[in-house]
Amino acid sequence: MTTTSHDGMVTAGGPAILEITGLSHHFVHDGAIVPVLRELELTVRGGELVCLIGRSGCGKSTLLKIVAGFLAPTAGRCRLDGRPIRRPGPDRGVVFQEDALFPWLTVRENIGFGLSGRQWPRRQRQQEVDRILDLVGLQDYGGYLPQALSGGMKQRVALARVLIRSPRLLLMDEPFGALDAQAREEMQELLLDVVRRRWQTILFVTHDVQEAVIIADRVLVLERDGGRIREELAIDLARPRDRSARQFQACCSRLRQWLRT
Repeated sequence: MTTTSHDGMVTAGGPAILEITGLSHHFVHDGAIVPVLRELELTVRGGELVCLIGRSGCGKSTLLKIVAGFLAPTAGRCRLDGRPIRRPGPDRGVVFQEDALFPWLTVRENIGFGLSGRQWPRRQRQQEVDRILDLVGLQDYGGYLPQALSGGMKQRVALARVLIRSPRLLLMDEPFGALDAQAREEMQELLLDVVRRRWQTILFVTHDVQEAVIIADRVLVLERDGGRIREELAIDLARPRDRSARQFQACCSRLRQWLRT
């Protein structure tokens, strides 16, 4: 199997981190069974950034909740590093569209909260928070409260609070959807820098075709109402990617066509 590396070149894929086989899930509404996912198959390899796109209601967020351990599937298997996923755990970090920061804690304290439960010496905790602040470009904002931050900065803090736990898999559910265009591009660039520096494996849900092509190694298109992966597109473009380039626009057009049909 091949995957696209972070310089845009196709290389042999690393070992599988996430393996999903025969995954199905349904909800019950007014006594009727409403299927969301049907026998979905998915493998994500170490260091990959994989985007999921599809129409509203196609099961993207439900899939992330199952992988996070928040929701038990109706059928099928979901494994991380070969171990069944049955509950939330520190090996997975989740970033949602809402930052969910504690408003009474400073940026430094919010990030340090991610280390709750770890019996580290105070100095080591401080050093780790400093390292993550530097990673997300918030070195000068450690003492600020969330109310003093822009939307983009709040999402940097939310991302930092997850990254400080060094998760094997980062799950992101439309994390930049509420940001303005400039803040969104800055967060996309930051995320790619995190992937490059930490070789972070990410499963990312978005409605934005351009966002998927900018950040992803692979884009997976879910069926409109079938709950399966309908199409897969490897983005074989070198980074940083030029939104105006013909190849970039061709990838966007192909994805939009798949979403329309």
